[in-house]
Amino acid sequence: MTTKVLTLVGSLRNGSTNQQLAEATSHNAPEGMEISVFSGLENIPFYNEDHDVEGGVPAAAQALRDAAGEADALMLVTPEYNGTMPAVLKNAIDWLSRPFGAGALKDMPTVVLGTAFGQYGGVWAQDEARKALNIAGANVLENVKLAIPNSVVRFAELHPKDDAEVVEQVSGVLKSIKEIAEAN
Repeated sequence: MTTKVLTLVGSLRNGSTNQQLAEATSHNAPEGMEISVFSGLENIPFYNEDHDVEGGVPAAAQALRDAAGEADALMLVTPEYNGTMPAVLKNAIDWLSRPFGAGALKDMPTVVLGTAFGQYGGVWAQDEARKALNIAGANVLENVKLAIPNSVVRFAELHPKDDAEVVEQVSGVLKSIKEIAEAN
């Protein structure tokens, strides 16, 4: 059985360290795990219940819902902007949480990780993402965490996929996702 993990990256910047961290997860996926990084979060309009009606859901939002519907687990990779997660991730959570109680996130095994310039690696953003995901109905793996500090310096000349410590940490996160997803 293949465990399919949908990855949402909160940084839209080309070459961002969080995008690189998502690439590192793809490079280190264990056998039997397929990781797909969703592209197009910037094209999804802000959630508006008036548009969330049959035949009215914007194509970009429907593509996100379809991708989540095909996944066994969800992974958010987030930077920290002003102490919280980027708006594109919160918007994605909002679209995936509807209809409330039956959205694509319902009971989906979910992890949040990321890297940030600061000394704590974006833990506030990750905590905010976990809170929103829990309220949205996801099965957030609260004990599976990875916050990598000092990203700009640490990854200035070394891609996360080539950092032995990051590879080990990412491998542990992916192993936990696989175990939980297979148990569901």
